[in-house]
Amino acid sequence: MASEAVKVIVRCRPMNEREQALGCKAVVSVESARGRCFLQNPAAAGEPPKQFTFDGAYCQEHSTEQIYNEIAYPLVEGVTEGYNGTIFAYGQTGSGKSFTMQGILDPSTQKGIIPRAFEHIFESVQCAENAKFLVRASYLEIYNEDIRDLLGADTKQKLE
Repeated sequence: MASEAVKVIVRCRPMNEREQALGCKAVVSVESARGRCFLQNPAAAGEPPKQFTFDGAYCQEHSTEQIYNEIAYPLVEGVTEGYNGTIFAYGQTGSGKSFTMQGILDPSTQKGIIPRAFEHIFESVQCAENAKFLVRASYLEIYNEDIRDLLGADTKQKLE
């Protein structure tokens, strides 16, 4: 695999319908070319925004399709070549983890990373000749220090 480093990517999701209805204002701006995010304190408009730098930064206008192609595609390609791969979505409740990982159906450019990865893997398996594949996937949720496998037979069962 070409690069084996851990990469930290941030995606700032668009405001949802509830936030728009409440008249919320965006306080996050993104400079994607440099992987930077800026947070402006709305109560301190005269102060400069706080700045954070990541390996990649995506703003509200970026589609999940673009993020998949740039970030997840190479990882999933490695998986089809036999390497292990992990995508770890982290953030507070409502920050956009499900929006990015599961996605939404309409528009199709916002279909999530998980369905895109499954399509990618199973297309590769279908096209492979003279090869056998064992596909194992986990979709773990860690919430309040409880771990659950969301793909398991009993999604309520806590794991050790």
